[in-house]
Formats: sequence, structure tokens, C-alpha cells
Amino acid sequence: MEVFFITGASRGIGLALAKELLHENHILVCTARSKNDELAALAEEKGVHLAFIKYDLAETAGLDSLMDNMIAHMPNYPESVTLINNAGVIDPIGNTEDNPVGEIERNIAVNLTAPMILTSAFIRRLKDKHVPKRVVNVSSGAGRHAYAGWSSYCAAKAGIDHYSRAVSLEQKREPYGVKIVSVAPGIIDTDMQKRIRSTDRKNFELVDQFKGYKEKGLLSSAEETAKKLVQLVKHHDFSSVDVVTDLRNM
Repeated sequence: MEVFFITGASRGIGLALAKELLHENHILVCTARSKNDELAALAEEKGVHLAFIKYDLAETAGLDSLMDNMIAHMPNYPESVTLINNAGVIDPIGNTEDNPVGEIERNIAVNLTAPMILTSAFIRRLKDKHVPKRVVNVSSGAGRHAYAGWSSYCAAKAGIDHYSRAVSLEQKREPYGVKIVSVAPGIIDTDMQKRIRSTDRKNFELVDQFKGYKEKGLLSSAEETAKKLVQLVKHHDFSSVDVVTDLRNM
């Protein structure tokens, strides 16, 4: 059985990913702040083992235990194990001096600290498992190009890119190391995009440009993106994929 751990699986790309991975030889362990009943019903209909753990990733103190709970659903001899750090938040939006402290803390916690802690725990717990082990961090073009008004989001995504590079170097020294990638998925038609389009121009000067993406049909669907991400994960030579990559170039 192939095992997949997915964060932020109640909506958007995470939900689409979970649906795309609902196959009989897969075990899915998903986490989000709220459970998606549609996903649970679909898994039951298909006879796929799905565990859903309700958790707020901003509560970083409990993330080590969360990984223990996720691994508890894994068989002793899996064919492969993949962690997909997908959960993300865009707020706060606006000049950094106007950003509430709590929103800055939550942004970095969800977008950067949580994936780091979960990846650390994943590698540590599975060190002796001699099977393909993968970590996919869902990053953003905002981690590679700065946007005024998105300072926290840009910083967190740049951080997850560079974190992935460092972990990749570490794991190459291990005989059964984890292959890690940080992938920018493109501009996707999700709730995050709705939030961006609803922003006041004084807080995000490019808001009209993002409205234009929607009006011109330039947004990818979550379902299209999920299919490409699954293709990436199941690439016949996943180890050859660049550590920091863009899904649109694959």
C-alpha cells in the first residue's frame, strides 16, 4: 500500500489531491481544521482507507504528536510514504507596518513552521523504513518573486523553498534518505484567490491584475493542479526532479 499524508485537505488543492489519490492501493491520512464530509463519503464509496484528523497547524506545539497520529494509520510495510505539505494562508495582506502581530505569527506558523516540524518528524520517525519516502512542499511563485503587500507570505514561501534545498542536501547523505521537493503550482482558482481579489487596492496594488486572471479564464482549476501534482509524485524518476520547481514547467 502507498501511504499519503496531506495537510489542508478540506478544500482547494488539498481536497482535490485527496480525491485524486482515492485508489484501492492507497492509504490517505488527511488533516485540516475541519473535516470534509464529501471526501469521507467518497472514500467509503470507493472502499479506500481514509483517516481525517482535525487539527489547526498554527498550534505548532502539537505537530510532533500529530505526525505520530498520522503514522499510526500506516501499515508496517508500506510500498512508499509521501507527505504533502499543502496547507497555506495568505493573510495578512498590506504593508508590513499595518500587519497585525497575530496574523504575521499565524502566516509563518502555517506556511513555514508547520511544514518544517512535520517534515522533521516524518524523516525522524521513518528513518529505518527502507522504502521510497517523499516530501512535497506546496510553495508559490511569491517565494521567488516579491509582491508588495504579501511580505509574510513571500517570506514564508521563500523559506520553504530554501528549507527544502537544505534538507535535500542532508538527505542525500543518508542511505535511505527522503526525496524532498518544493513546487510552485501556479495560479489556482481557490478560496485564496477569492481572498486576493477582494483586497482593497491600497493594501495590494496588483489586485486588478489578479481580477483579470479570473475574468480572462487564466486560472487553473484545483482538479487540474491536483492531477499534475499526482503525476509529479508518481514520476518514474522522482529523485531526478529539481528540489525547487514550478509545476507549469513540467
